[in-house]
Amino acid sequence: MNQTPDPATTGSTDAAPLLRMTGIVKEFPGVRALGGVDLDVRAGEVHCLLGQNGAGKSTLIKVLAAAHRPDEGELVWDGEPATFGSPQAAIRAGISTIYQELDLVPHLSVTENIFLGHEISRGGFVQRARGRDRAAALLARLGHPEISPSRTVGSLSPAGQQIVSMARALSHDTRLLILDEPSAVLDADEVANLFRTIRGLTAEGVAIVYISHRLEEIREIGDRITVLKDGKTVATGLPAASTPTAELIRLMTGRDLEYVFPPRDAATVPAGDPVLEVRGLELPGHFTGVDLSVRAGEVVGLAGLVGAGRSEILETLYGARRASAGTVEVDGKRLPRGSVNAAVKAGVGLAPEERKSQGLLLDQAIYSNITVSSLRRFAKAGFLDRGAEKSRAKALTESLDVRPAGVTRAVRTLSGGNQQKVVLARWLLRECRVLLLDEPTRGVDVGARAEIYQLIRTLADSGVAVVVVSSEVEEVLGLADRVLVVREGRVVHEAPVAEIDEAKVLDLVMEGRVA
Repeated sequence: MNQTPDPATTGSTDAAPLLRMTGIVKEFPGVRALGGVDLDVRAGEVHCLLGQNGAGKSTLIKVLAAAHRPDEGELVWDGEPATFGSPQAAIRAGISTIYQELDLVPHLSVTENIFLGHEISRGGFVQRARGRDRAAALLARLGHPEISPSRTVGSLSPAGQQIVSMARALSHDTRLLILDEPSAVLDADEVANLFRTIRGLTAEGVAIVYISHRLEEIREIGDRITVLKDGKTVATGLPAASTPTAELIRLMTGRDLEYVFPPRDAATVPAGDPVLEVRGLELPGHFTGVDLSVRAGEVVGLAGLVGAGRSEILETLYGARRASAGTVEVDGKRLPRGSVNAAVKAGVGLAPEERKSQGLLLDQAIYSNITVSSLRRFAKAGFLDRGAEKSRAKALTESLDVRPAGVTRAVRTLSGGNQQKVVLARWLLRECRVLLLDEPTRGVDVGARAEIYQLIRTLADSGVAVVVVSSEVEEVLGLADRVLVVREGRVVHEAPVAEIDEAKVLDLVMEGRVA
């Protein structure tokens, strides 16, 4: 039964909602993605949508954006029952969606992206100057007049590209804007700018549906919360500022989580020779002079701002980038520069930040994604034993609780957290010696986070040397045994986790010195 808050705690409920969705059901072959969802959103509010990966959030917003048609339920828009036949019809009605993977065209200008598909023209001719003027006005409205309408979108930062996506939405006279994990690739200052932009839009009466797994963001920007679990609304209209975190976690997971980060065993501090040894590693334009060692069973965290060079360090260790100087050794054997094949053979595995574009074969089956780095194991007389592949993948996905079950479905049908589990299952099968994790819980809900954290700790306890990159300082400190702080391409500080705290890390990444 849905929980509804006391109206006295959430402000007046007299105003009719701009959007009301009631009893929304959506089924796909073999899967009931939505089993009865209720949601109402008021003009000028930020309504936060929470739920574990696989809870139905993505399906719900695709129904709202008319990318999917619901099988049951009612949608009321601005007081009138509505059925949008296409995404274009939803946009014309005033509903715009900005997905986590932005659908911009990198080689086109800001103006061309904003008005793509509805160019400003007269007599069949595009009016470029008028388009640039309108683009500039939209960017100014969003508080970013510094973005040039003539600039190529591919040259902008992730934050700048997101602003362009919002400008494109507003070019359609948007009344409801859906933001799916908008802060996933932003640093703290960029998130603050995003929130200023959102507050400016709500002050104009624009309604926002905000999806995020970061509960601290929900507290800061949200007005009300709706929680989904297993495709159903389990709570709606909860006040964002005052609903206890423990209650939100219980609603999302169906259980209480006493802790998120697994405890360390102080009696088993990793000792012995390093499994991974890096000396003087350099990649021009990204980082220089990186020294790093990781012992068996140790988790080393790399902390720093977006763009500090952390991801590039991992990609170079994996051989996806070719270093200009320095050495990388695994178990005392030097790896050739720029060779992924050599790194994998030596026992190095990488879970990349952009798992969809860099870590997964989205249209291939789950079992194929798991076995792709271990195909020799399943080869017999020159042929792959598909039965053995599926059997081993099934055992791994069951042990990792990948949902929904079934290893023959395409991996793109899984939620972000379950896709990440598939990437980790690949390296579990490979029995790698060194595991490189770049933003391992980006876009992952709190329940799946706890499971991934426990898996990382279990891998370390089994003797794997782990390197973790995360933009969340709390995550680095919660997982790592030792922390390296990276600033502008250099390691500026190294310390056991017991000797460094969040304040010191932030001071180092911002100022380059310990507070």
